[in-house]
Parts: sequence; C-alpha cells; structure tokens
Amino acid sequence: MTLTVPTRKPPTTGTPVFSVDGLWKVFGPKADRIPADPELSTLSPADLRSRTGCTAAVRDVSFDVCKGEVFVVMGLSGSGKSTLVRCLTRLIEPTAGTIAIDGEDVRAMDKARLRELRRHRAAMVFQHFGLLPHRTVLDNVAYGLEIQGVGKSERRERAAEFVAKVGLEGMEKRRPGQLSGGQRQRVGLARALAVDPEVLLFDEPFSALDPLIRRDMQDEVTRLHREEGRTMVFITHDLAEALKLGDRIALMRDGRVVQLGTPEEIVSSPADDYVREFVRDVPREQVVTCRTAMRPASPQEATDGPAVRPDAPVAEAIEAVAHAGTPARVMDEGTCVGVVDHEQLLDVVAGVPAGSRVGRATPPAPRTSPEDV
Repeated sequence: MTLTVPTRKPPTTGTPVFSVDGLWKVFGPKADRIPADPELSTLSPADLRSRTGCTAAVRDVSFDVCKGEVFVVMGLSGSGKSTLVRCLTRLIEPTAGTIAIDGEDVRAMDKARLRELRRHRAAMVFQHFGLLPHRTVLDNVAYGLEIQGVGKSERRERAAEFVAKVGLEGMEKRRPGQLSGGQRQRVGLARALAVDPEVLLFDEPFSALDPLIRRDMQDEVTRLHREEGRTMVFITHDLAEALKLGDRIALMRDGRVVQLGTPEEIVSSPADDYVREFVRDVPREQVVTCRTAMRPASPQEATDGPAVRPDAPVAEAIEAVAHAGTPARVMDEGTCVGVVDHEQLLDVVAGVPAGSRVGRATPPAPRTSPEDV
C-alpha cells in the first residue's frame, strides 16, 4: 500500500458544523422500539433480524464535524456509512437521536427548511455522478443554481468559474456521454461547489473510477480543500483513501463507530482487534509523525544534526537519519523539541508503541534471511 499523507492543519474550533448524538437508523417493522429497548438494542445484527425482523443500519452513533475539517466515515460494505451520511440531511429519516447543523435541529426542520438545507448549506457528491445526459457540462454545473432561482447569465458565469476550477476548461459544451468517468466526476464536484455550500458530503464518489483517475480526483479534493478550507464529510470503504484525505476518521462496523481519531491515532493505537487487522498493512512510517516518535534531546543533539518538522511523517526522518548518520532534530518554530534516532524509527516501522523501550534492556537483534522483504 502506497500512501501520500499530506500535512494537515487543525480544523477550526467552535460550534460544530454538524453535531450528531445517539443517532439510530433502523429498517423494519416497529423500528422505533429498538433504540429504546436495552435488550433489543444490544443484540447482534443477526439476532436482531431473527427476533424482530429489523436491521439496525446505524447504531447509537455520536460525533462532531468541525468547521474546515475533512471528516471521513469509512467501513466495509454494510457497515452503515452511506446510511449515516444520508441521515445528516434527512434523505433517509433517522429513527432516533439528534442531528444539528450550526446548532439548528435538523430533525425538527419542516419541508421548506430541509429544501434550504439541501440546496444551500449541504451539497452531496454521489458515486454515480447523477448528471443530466441531455445537458452540457456548463448547464449541468449550473443546475443547482437554477434550482436556487439564480438568473441565467449569473449562473452560467458562476458555473464557468467552477468548470475551470476542476480542470475542465474548454469542455463546457460537451455532454456527459462525451466525457470519461473522471471528467464526469469532476462535473459532479463542480456542480456541488457552484452552489457554495457550507459543507460538502461525498458518498463514495470515486469508487467506480480506475486507480489512476481515482488518485487524480483525491488530489483534486485535497487541492480544493487546501485552497477553500471547505468542510467535508467523506464516505469511503478504502483505508488508503481515508488516510490520505481525512483530518479525522470514524471507522464503522455493523452500524457502530468502533474508533474515531486522527489517521495517526488509528494506525498507531488501534482500539481493538478489528481495527488492528484493518490497519495491519498500512506503512506506519508514512502516517505516524515525528512528534509521536521523538524522544528528549541531549544538549549536543539539540544543536547538531538534520532537522525535520514535528508534523512530518516518520518516512522523512528515516531519509534524514540515513543520509546524515546521526539523530534528526525535531524543530518547531526554531526550537528543538526532541530528536528521532534509528531506534525510534525502527519502532515505528515495526509497530512498537512509542516509549516502550524506556526502562527495558535492548532485546537481542532479530534474525532474517537474504530473501526476506
């Protein structure tokens, strides 16, 4: 697995854009009774179906999405992630729990407020694009603005701006059938951006694309987020995609969030065996940062040696230490806050918890054969 995890800025603090508390979505007869019944709500998915005929797609989920954050919800097929994102704007009606956007209760919204939410405040980017085949690229991008009642000249002008922003300048007059899969997905992204939503909701938008186009679209989302700082909720089943895009990740299984944290926290401190197996093949040196791997510096080490940033991945420190042959200083705004040497770096690659060497004798060197990778 090859990863390029970008340096992340911390999301803006303050009132969450989305705040979800105790959210349930149950499909089946008399669904309302499931969250309220302690016996039924703790049953396994199979037992719940057997006893009640119901399926709990989302089970007691709580999280906040901060302004400017890329919040990723990931899990395997059937984990409940797509149902969850549709509940945020009540495309699917929740069974129980609360959802708020900027402090406003989404479940209490009437039809008019819901339309305003979906047209102006939260735009969805779907897996299968949802483009109108008889309309040009420009008119597809302008469609959301047309629904909002924006005049023809203004909406076409704004649509052209976002067509250029996603790299489709010169293709304004083409129709969806004349575009590649990646180009159609860019049109869907431009259409969502054009209505200037407060938050973008992505429901596995790139899963139907081939790997190279998928990587290009991931880079495009990263670039747009860096330039605009827009809040995003991103649904995916792909761990590499989650680690690349997410400021924080909620990992789901059977409708529940089994771990919520930064990519580094999930990779370096899995909450249980399920998460541990999920991240087993992740190259830790590309996710864990130097701040996590560093140890205190001696006076001499603090003034000599190569320098790396605290938020730099350990992979950068490995290269620096290998070239210099000495520990690398972890420098934060001109101050040495620690060092990383070959022992810390090897521990990260091997998955040894940070600081576990302290107070222990150095173990015997492991043996390997020439054929081992």
